[in-house]
Amino acid sequence: MTMSEKIRQENEAYGRPDGATRGYAGALAVFAATTALLTAGARALGRRPPDLTPWDLAFLGLSTHKLSRILAKDAVTSPLRAPFVRFEGSAGDAELAEEVRGSGGRKALGELLTCPFCLGPWIATGLVAGLTFAPTLTRAATATLSAVAVSDFLQLGYAAGQQRTAPPEQRGG
Repeated sequence: MTMSEKIRQENEAYGRPDGATRGYAGALAVFAATTALLTAGARALGRRPPDLTPWDLAFLGLSTHKLSRILAKDAVTSPLRAPFVRFEGSAGDAELAEEVRGSGGRKALGELLTCPFCLGPWIATGLVAGLTFAPTLTRAATATLSAVAVSDFLQLGYAAGQQRTAPPEQRGG
């Protein structure tokens, strides 16, 4: 039995009819290869991954959160997702609802691109690579994205507070 036949057999046994499992395997292979290339490149250039402070981790976490939301949900980035999704409407404050379409690798990539949780490891890896190869630029980017993430949380909290204190006729209830 060839490897391709074995993979097809395992996919059928798994029971997912849309073939996305194969696409996921491809995405995992790309992630592993990218990480390996970044590591090899850093070693070849004599670069070490940065020693991260608690502040670095906080900025990385906030910026990973914000960038994953921008890429997965923002209207401005919808052209990046359009080949893999169908627009369904608004999903709340500045975010879109989209349905993944296609099968196989197309579906797997669509699911990756519309899932902020799924994008997180890719983005975090990219940001840590950025801190390794271009620390000044990456720190500026993570500071900016972190500030926007904090601003978003404050905006949503402010709006929720306004809604709670508004008279019932203005709350829709």
